[in-house]
Amino acid sequence: MPEQINNRRRLLLGTTVAGISLLELGLSGLAKAQSNSTSANTLAATRVASFDNLRQINAGTLSIGYAEAGPQNGPVVILLHGWPYDIYSFAEVTPILAAAGYRVIVPYLRGYGSTRFLSADTPRNGQQSVVAVDIIALMDALKIDKAILGGFDWGARTVDIIAALWPQRVKAIVSVSGYLIGNQAAGNAPLPPKAELQWWYQFYFATERGQAGYEANRHDFNKLIWRLASPKWNFDDATYDRSAESFNNPDHVAVVIHNYRWRLGLAQGEPQYDALEARLATAPAISVPAITMEGDANGAPHPEPAAYAKKFTGKYQHRNIDGGIGHNLPQEAPKAFADAILDVVRL
Repeated sequence: MPEQINNRRRLLLGTTVAGISLLELGLSGLAKAQSNSTSANTLAATRVASFDNLRQINAGTLSIGYAEAGPQNGPVVILLHGWPYDIYSFAEVTPILAAAGYRVIVPYLRGYGSTRFLSADTPRNGQQSVVAVDIIALMDALKIDKAILGGFDWGARTVDIIAALWPQRVKAIVSVSGYLIGNQAAGNAPLPPKAELQWWYQFYFATERGQAGYEANRHDFNKLIWRLASPKWNFDDATYDRSAESFNNPDHVAVVIHNYRWRLGLAQGEPQYDALEARLATAPAISVPAITMEGDANGAPHPEPAAYAKKFTGKYQHRNIDGGIGHNLPQEAPKAFADAILDVVRL
């Protein structure tokens, strides 16, 4: 059974959603979340979403920290964050889904928050397939046979991979920025200069100076990424600092650096995942019901919807979200993201 970790912090987001108690994520102090008031897709009023406890469960090579809300017997939704974000990206999505009767699980990915490696000898691997393996292991540990999956950034890539490789475990998916499955050969191909410029941090991370710089400056570095990726999102310091706590994970830097170096072929993956990566290198289609989403002000590198639409061979819909919505779409437009989760099984 998952352990319960004592409450360290109550997050205030505004007025209460009746009957919903979420799980606090073990941070200190008070912080106030902020939605983008310029978007019609952002909730008109904020709400109290208290994460009273963070649960831990051993799954695969990890002890995974996760928040959970909603009825235990409800259909399961698993929500996955990306870099450099954390589970608070779904702080306002979660109560909407829980109120609709869903059991919502929001895990910290490896290298974030309270998620820890069980062994000091396990490589701090960030390659794409291993993150998906982590989530399958979490589902197994929680005895979840099948779930709706939603995510953005690393989370969207993980959602896509699970849907492509283990469709029997997936009811439907919501993927921000669409089809993000990659491979090292594609990563080695040069892009046009403007596109290369968007990946400046990947080249920085490829150097030893970059690794040392990220280690020393991860708080300010990731705050810069937030601003560049969501140039119209007026988040406050408290909102950022609440998530920045998760970057203090002792394995965070190693996992992030390996992830971006692996993409460029500058770091090797683990041999036991070679077969999975070979399958992913073929860009497998996704056959489960899917909704893809894109914000109109996403400042991070992302493909155009037309470039990936044909990779979704089942019931499919794409949604463009207007109103200055950037890369962190679930936190910037929580109602739009929650609506997509609620709608995807009805396509």
